Amino acid sequence: MSVLTFADPADDSRPLHAVTKDGLGAWRDSLDPPARAWVEAARFEAGPGETVVIPGADGRPAAAVVGLGDVAASRRHRFLIAAARSELPGGTYRLESALDPGDLAAEALGWLLAGYRFDRYKTAAAPQAALIAPPGIDAARIEAIAASEALTRDLVNTPAADMGPDELEAATADLATTFGADLSVIRGDDLLARNLP
Repeated sequence: MSVLTFADPADDSRPLHAVTKDGLGAWRDSLDPPARAWVEAARFEAGPGETVVIPGADGRPAAAVVGLGDVAASRRHRFLIAAARSELPGGTYRLESALDPGDLAAEALGWLLAGYRFDRYKTAAAPQAALIAPPGIDAARIEAIAASEALTRDLVNTPAADMGPDELEAATADLATTFGADLSVIRGDDLLARNLP
């Protein structure tokens, strides 16, 4: 599975709760006593991006929670749920939150973008936590945005010594091939003939 795509639904997925400061009390009260005690012992206050993994009776991760902060924090920060991705142990998660559909799509995109690694020259460990596409979002659209962002970042992050006109042309040709587009290239003296200043 690519870290820039959503996971397939899984029976053993773990809930990932996204909780605001305003909703913290009610959410904490909904937990069973051992989970509530764990969250309280971890001093979880639903701060922006604050993450706690909640163990099950067998000691293995059973759920997780990420803080969304208060209204002011949500205006100042983007992709708060993405902050949890690098903190979570490997596995498949399903988001349990009552976010507005627009915010939900943005947070899902942030999760995918948190999986981006520029590894052309050096291997970079990717996060092992995967997310099932939350219901109500256009998962294919969000995956396409994440893929285009990753391509852009790869092109920008590649030093000029390895990303000159020929390499940019090759990247463009690959993209055209992928999407069945026509591509024409003007180079050398033909640029002068076409009156390129």
